[in-house]
Formats: sequence, structure tokens, C-alpha cells
Amino acid sequence: MHVNTLILGAGAAGMMAAAHAGPATLVIDHAKAPGEKIRISGGGRCNFTNLACAPDRFISKNPHFAKSALSRYTQHDFIALVASHRIAYHEKKLGQLFCDGSAKQIVQMLRDEMARAGADLWLDTTVGEIRHDGTFRVTLTRDGRSHVVTATHLVLATGAKSIPAMGATDLAYRIAAQFGLGLITPRPGLVPFTFANDRFKPLAGTALPSRATTGGHSFEEATLFTHRGLSGPAILQASSYWTEGEAITLDLSPDAPLADALIAAKRNEGRKSLTTILSRHLPARLVQYLSPDWPTDPMAALPDATLRDLAESLHHWQLTPSGTEGYRTAEVTLGGIDTAALNARTLEAKTVPGLYAIGEAVDVTGWLGGYNFQWAWSSGWAAGTAIAAAS
Repeated sequence: MHVNTLILGAGAAGMMAAAHAGPATLVIDHAKAPGEKIRISGGGRCNFTNLACAPDRFISKNPHFAKSALSRYTQHDFIALVASHRIAYHEKKLGQLFCDGSAKQIVQMLRDEMARAGADLWLDTTVGEIRHDGTFRVTLTRDGRSHVVTATHLVLATGAKSIPAMGATDLAYRIAAQFGLGLITPRPGLVPFTFANDRFKPLAGTALPSRATTGGHSFEEATLFTHRGLSGPAILQASSYWTEGEAITLDLSPDAPLADALIAAKRNEGRKSLTTILSRHLPARLVQYLSPDWPTDPMAALPDATLRDLAESLHHWQLTPSGTEGYRTAEVTLGGIDTAALNARTLEAKTVPGLYAIGEAVDVTGWLGGYNFQWAWSSGWAAGTAIAAAS
């Protein structure tokens, strides 16, 4: 069997590429249904893009690489596609767009676009040997039978290692290595931090607005204490910039200077305790957790300098994680196929004509909030349209 384009992976990037690659396109996936990460994303409503999408919100060894694809197929282009399929959506916060209904609507939209383009889809299909002798020869196993498919173009859209319970593998990395493409060491991204000795177990379930800072980047959203450590949007964002062994800094009251509140309470409510006053500004469980290290005298007895120092410690609480929860709960994988090996405009390998890498398999990782889906749409579109133009 010969096809013009064989796309490995029926996720967001793979289906988007198939919708634009032109005739004689075959998409294969080992799963029993396409777009499984789309289906579970955003609590089942799919945070499909972000209004604030811009290249500086993506992490890569080459921070300029994503600019071409992102500028030529923007969040507004994808929003227009969603609207053309009459899928209702809303902005939740910080530019994040979600379906009003179900994430399955986005999967069906992509399937419809693939069908319109004439692309075929094989599910429950595994990849075996891949050879290249001017064309790609790929051995596939489907329904217990072996098939050899030849293709002029081969697209790596199998994602990366995050969420292995959904079948995530390093297949794209292994194929890239076979063809001599470099790899930026992968690691979990958008992932909760862990701490030794169940440090925050007494606070499990407690959440509060915060600012998390590490690696020169700060994110102001919620922090959630868990049995294993820290999670929540601010923490997940910070984790992508964290280096093992480094501390993170939490501001537990980013919008209100606690020193002012404490000194005012000293003047007006001198008989009350620190815990009483701070429980108005922070979760009571967190206040009780921290209070053994605080003075127990009434507010009136505490020097202003003591109150300022205490407030400063709550605005700059330094914590050193023991690690992260790893790929099991990571929403994305940092690193991946080195962008130095790829053409930024087409996503084609510079040394292997006809070989493309898109989506999460590539060393481009977005922030939390729809950015990684936008990279899937943009990179899939860039590769697909390049293939169509070359065919």
C-alpha cells in the first residue's frame, strides 16, 4: 500500500496535519479512539487555545523556533475553525477558551476536517520497522495482520512521555534518533512538586491565591497543598522553569501587603493574636500549620519590626521540592526533538527530506492554559500545508 503522507499519531497535531496534507493521507494510532488527550483535557471541555498566545509563552532551547508556525496559524485562526463548526465556547480566565459543551466536539471537528480532506484513519494500529530508501517503508500491525505501507512523507505526531496511563511513549524520540535527529533531554512539565516526609499532608486540600517564582519566572494563580506536596496552576506553571535542587518562592498574599494589615491590627485590635488576624487573610489551616514558629504574645506586644519580618516571610516563603510527580501526572513533556534539526517554517527534518515532527514530540512546550494545544494546531497546520504544497 502506498500513500503520499503517513502520519503517526491521531492526536491534536496529527489530526490537524491530516486535515491539511492533501490527498492520500493515512493517520494511524495505537489507541482505540483518536484525540484521547483532547477528550480528557479541561475537565472534559478542552481548553483548546488561549487569546494571549504569543511565542514568549513557549519554552524551547531555541525560543525563536515556534514564531513562524504560531504567526502563520494563530489562535484566531483556530477560533474561526471552531466557530465554523458551530461549537459554542467561552473564556474562563486569563484568555483560556473552553467548549461550552464537550471536548468531544473538538475531536469530532477534527475528524470531520480529516474526512473532508480525504484522509484515512487506522486505529488500534502499532508501528514496527521503519526503513527509508527514497520513500519511507513502515510495517504496521492492525487486526493481527502485518501491513507494509510506503509513503513519500512521514510525520511524527505521537506526542511524548506525559500521562503514560493513556499510552504515551517515546516512539517519536526513537524514530528521530534512527534518522539522526538530535534530542533535548525530555523531562516532565506542568507537574506537581513533591516534598519529603509528607511535609504538607496536614494541609492537603488547602488552596489559596499565590505567586510562585522560580528560574526567573513568576506565576500568580492558585496553589494547592496535597498529600505529596504542592500543585495548582501557579505551581504547575513554575515547574516548567524549575531545576532540580533549586528553591521556589511562594508569595502567600500577592495582592495585599500583610505588613500593613498586621500593623493596623496592632493599633486597633491589640489584644488579639497573630493567628486570629492572619486567618482573615490566609486559610485558617495554613495559619495553624505555620503558627508554631510565631510569637504567641498579643498583637500590641509585638514590635513593628517583628510584624514586618513575619509578613516578609509569608511573601517570600522559600521551599525546596524533593522532586516532581513525574510523567504520571505531568500535563506535558519538556524537551524533545531538537528544533535545530527542523525547518521552522515546515517542521521538516533538514537532513531527511519528507520526514516531519510536530506537536509535543518537538522541543516546544507552552504554558498551562491552552498554549500547548495551539502549538499542536499551528505545527500541524505548518507541516500539513507544506506537504500539500510539495505534492
